[in-house]
Amino acid sequence: MDSFDYTDKTALITGASSGIGLEFAHQLAARGVALILIARSREKLNALATELTQKHGVATTVIVQDLAQAQANAALVARLNELRLSPDILINNAGFATYGFFEAQSVERQKEEVQINCLVPVELTHSLLPAMLTRGSGVIINVASTAAMQPDPYMAIYGASKAFLLSFSNALWAENRTRGIRVLALCPGATDTAFFEVVNAEEASVGKRMTPKSVVYQALHGVDKNRPSLITGCSNWLLGQLSRFLTRHRLLLVAEKILRPK
Repeated sequence: MDSFDYTDKTALITGASSGIGLEFAHQLAARGVALILIARSREKLNALATELTQKHGVATTVIVQDLAQAQANAALVARLNELRLSPDILINNAGFATYGFFEAQSVERQKEEVQINCLVPVELTHSLLPAMLTRGSGVIINVASTAAMQPDPYMAIYGASKAFLLSFSNALWAENRTRGIRVLALCPGATDTAFFEVVNAEEASVGKRMTPKSVVYQALHGVDKNRPSLITGCSNWLLGQLSRFLTRHRLLLVAEKILRPK
């Protein structure tokens, strides 16, 4: 399959104000892609939109939305319809983790984790995919994680949500591979973002951290190759193969020891 043509395309990025989402915005803008930037911080989004428009001359639209809200998808889609925007590229990047013993974490916070990590990508994809199919072209990138490769003690909901996202994405890739739609489950390992500061668990960072620039560069290369999933970085790929060599019981014991709170 040929490389994806970004000419006259529009991308919607959730969690666009920082980290991997921010880097997607920069690299896609450099390719001339118009952007719809979604996050909670109006100030950060407006600053980013101004920067990218001035630097690359691309159209940018800012939509401030708290995706943890139950009706977030409906509100976002309604705003897109109001603005007559129909993205060609959907990047479901927004997500977060909770860390520690499961019962010690707020159940409401963990429900928000499922909402943002799982339900938002499902609902947004369901809303935006039909128009992509009508055009016969589109890209969906779901930012999963190497945490999807095995259960993650002390990050039980996060690992489960990313495993869901990986399986969901792979199924969509198979369904749509002959219909002009490219679906990629992006599985980065530890990345140099504020993720672990927000989680307040530096010990949950396994291995050397990659830069968001490298992660996104590899992701877009994976789209060009129409890959169904991609683990970024050689060391992360090797870690992802442990399930081939260890029993599930042994793998769980290893994961628990690595992720155990210090």
